[in-house]
Amino acid sequence: MTTPTTALPTLSLADTDPADLTVDAVVIGVHSQEGAEGAAGELLLASGAESIAAAFDGKLTATLALLGATGGAGEVTKLATLGTITAPVLVAVGLGAEPTGPAPAPDTLRRATAAAVRALAGAKKVVLALPLSDDADDSGALTLRAVAEGAALGAYRFTGYKAKPAATRKDPVTAVSVLVPDAKEGSANAEITRAAVVTAAVARTRDWVNAPANLLRPPNFADEIAALAGKAGLDVEVFDEKALIEGGFGGILAVGMGSAAKPRLVKITYTPAESTTKVALIGKGITFDTGGVSIKPAQGMWEMKSDMAGAAAVASTMAAIAELKPAVAVTAYIPIAENMLSGEAYRPGDVITMRSGKKVEVLNTDAEGRMVLADAIALACESQPDYLIETSTLTGGQVIALGKRVAGVMGSEKLAQRTKAAGDLVGEPTWPMPLPDEIRKSMESDVADILQVSAGMERAGHMLQGGVFLREFVTEGVEWAHIDIAGPSFHSGEATGHWSKGGTGVPVRTLLALVDDIAANG
Repeated sequence: MTTPTTALPTLSLADTDPADLTVDAVVIGVHSQEGAEGAAGELLLASGAESIAAAFDGKLTATLALLGATGGAGEVTKLATLGTITAPVLVAVGLGAEPTGPAPAPDTLRRATAAAVRALAGAKKVVLALPLSDDADDSGALTLRAVAEGAALGAYRFTGYKAKPAATRKDPVTAVSVLVPDAKEGSANAEITRAAVVTAAVARTRDWVNAPANLLRPPNFADEIAALAGKAGLDVEVFDEKALIEGGFGGILAVGMGSAAKPRLVKITYTPAESTTKVALIGKGITFDTGGVSIKPAQGMWEMKSDMAGAAAVASTMAAIAELKPAVAVTAYIPIAENMLSGEAYRPGDVITMRSGKKVEVLNTDAEGRMVLADAIALACESQPDYLIETSTLTGGQVIALGKRVAGVMGSEKLAQRTKAAGDLVGEPTWPMPLPDEIRKSMESDVADILQVSAGMERAGHMLQGGVFLREFVTEGVEWAHIDIAGPSFHSGEATGHWSKGGTGVPVRTLLALVDDIAANG
C-alpha cells in the first residue's frame, strides 16, 4: 500500500477589494493594545482590513470585542457578515501587539494564518487580507512567504486509513488567495510558487511520518522515495541488502539484522548545469525502533514509527530542490532500517566494522541511529562535499535539553551558526550545542576504535554523545552539521499554529533555506 498523499489548498494572489470578493470567508488581522496599568485595551485592526472596517461603519472592533476577541497571537474570532460584505464569514485572527515595523514578524504571520485557515475547515475559498511588509528589502518577500506557507500548512490534514470518514468531519479549505497591491507582480508570484513547492515537501514529509510502520517498512519506503525522486527527474540509486554487504555498510546491516524487512540505502543526486559547490544531505530512516535487545518501554513506543522523520525530510527536500533549482549540487544519502528484536538482532558487546573501516563496540542497541548515519556519512564524504548536513531523530537527550520545539545542532561552528540562522528565518528554531572533549574520552573502547555510547556517563550529555560519535566519521576539511529533531519532528498534541498533529515536517524548510544560503554565498 502506497502512503496517501495529502492535497494542500491552491495558492494565488488577489488585488481586488476584499469586501467585494466572492469567497466563503475573508481573514483580517487584529492587534492587542495594552491599556492603563496593563489592562486590556481597545482592539486595533491590522493593515489590509481598511475596506472591511468601512463596510462595518466603524463598529467592527467593538463587535469583535463583544465576541471575546483580544488580539492575542493566533486567536481566531468568527463573525457572520449578514451581507455587510460579499463573503458570508469574516475571521479576525490575533497578531499580538502592534509591531514597531511595517508588519508583524514572519513567524507570527505564519502561525496566525495557519490557525485561521484551519478554523475555516468546511469553507472552500478564502481570501487573506493580512498585513504584509512593503519594504524594498527581503522583509516584504518573507512576510508574503510566511502567510502563504501558513495558509497551506494550516489546511494540512492526514487522510489516514479510515474506511469511513467521521460524520462531523469538515474538509479543509481548498483555495486561498493572498491580498497584495498588484497580483501580477513577478516577485510576489514567485513567492507564491515557491510556497506551494515548499509546503508540498513539508506535507509529503508529514504523510510519511504519520504512516503506520507496518505499511512503511524499509524496502517499500525506499521504493516510495525512489519513485518520488525519479518523478522529480533526479538520479536515484537504491542499495539493497546485497549491495550493502558488498559495500561494507556494517552499521546499516547490523541495525537491520533483526528485521525480516531488510535495510536499504537510497542515494539521490541533483546536479545543476553550473556549480562548483557540493552539498551532502543525510537523513535517518529507522522505520520503526523497538530498541532491539536494549528494548524500549512499551509506553509511547507507537510513536517510534516517526523515527524515520529525518529520512522523510531529506527525501522531500530533494524533490523540492528539483523544482526550485538552486545553483548548487546536492546529493542525498538516506539509510533505512527497522530496529527489531529477533534471533538475528545485533547485541550489546558486538563489534561492528563500519563503511569507513572503523570498528565500533556496541553498548546499547537502542542507539541505532548513529550506526546507520555513520555509514551514510562515510559514503557521502568519499565524494568530498563542501558541506554535509545530517538530520535525525537521534536522542531523547535532545528533548530533555531543548524541549519539543527547538532542535539541537552540532558540528562545524560556522555551519552550525548558518543552520541556526536558516531555522530562525523559517520559524524552525535550532540551538547550537557543544561537542566536549571529555565525552569523546568517555567513548574509548578496550576492543574497538570507539564505543557507540559513552561508558560510565549513562544518559549524561546524551545528545552530545550522538554528535561526538558522528563527528568520527566526517572527513577532515568537510564542514558539517548534525540537526537532532527528536522533539520537533513529531507533535503528539492538538494542532497549533502551522504545526499539525503528528508529523510536523521539520526541518524541511530549514534545509531548503540552508541550501539557498549556500547557493547564494558559497
